[in-house]
Amino acid sequence: MVDPFVPQPYRVERVRRELRDVVTLELTPLGGERPDYQPGQFNMLYAFGVGEVAISMSGDPAAGGGYVHSVRNVGAVSGAIAKLQAGAMVGVRGPYGTAWPCEAAVGSDVVFVAGGLGLAPLRPAIYHVLAHRARYGRVILLYGTRSPADILYRHELERWRYRLDVDISITVDRADTSWRGNVGVVPKLIARAGFDPHNAVAMVCGPEVMMRFSAVALTAAGLAPEHIYLSMERNMKCAIGLCGHCQFGPDFICKDGPVMRYDRIARILAVREI
Repeated sequence: MVDPFVPQPYRVERVRRELRDVVTLELTPLGGERPDYQPGQFNMLYAFGVGEVAISMSGDPAAGGGYVHSVRNVGAVSGAIAKLQAGAMVGVRGPYGTAWPCEAAVGSDVVFVAGGLGLAPLRPAIYHVLAHRARYGRVILLYGTRSPADILYRHELERWRYRLDVDISITVDRADTSWRGNVGVVPKLIARAGFDPHNAVAMVCGPEVMMRFSAVALTAAGLAPEHIYLSMERNMKCAIGLCGHCQFGPDFICKDGPVMRYDRIARILAVREI
């Protein structure tokens, strides 16, 4: 049996720069096959000699090969991982955590609400829904970033926009002279999204304040709190519920999350310093 504290060696096969401070890494295992995962789960990535950090899956779970992770350079560990080149080695533990409710959403409208890098953890669920498009009602993606230059997966978003079976709205906090789209925060897009609140499931990922306001806007639009799911990934260290570093009220994000139902956490989410 694999020791849950021992990272497995993976090779960086490809590196793609997404934004000035974001790269996407394609990782393949040195021995054996990559364990299967569900959309919404995460891995612990270990930069040798530096440390470990939790990073959500951002690839297609139905695809073979290895893992895909989009990483923002925001600290010592993520910075070291973001600077890796093809051929380098990285340690991987996982997959861990709960998944987006793709099966529970079958037959319903699906509303994806993403802010900034929060599009990365939602991308596996988007892949899954689009691959099984006939099983769902309307599919809506609402995405907000700081500026047009911060739009993640720009080319993929353009490809999805050409489809006739998915509605995409993008907004930016600060527009430049080239921008002709929405300006403002992403929760403001929800009121005019056009989904059926009595038969819809929302999946929300982004900065915590954005998720709080998005959940409020979704409930104001008529969506029941038990049909809203948030990804609460934060400061995970052991990933198996032993260290307590990611405790969130009575829950541990690494075991009970990161994907959590809004009705379970709404009260705690509103409390400062938790």
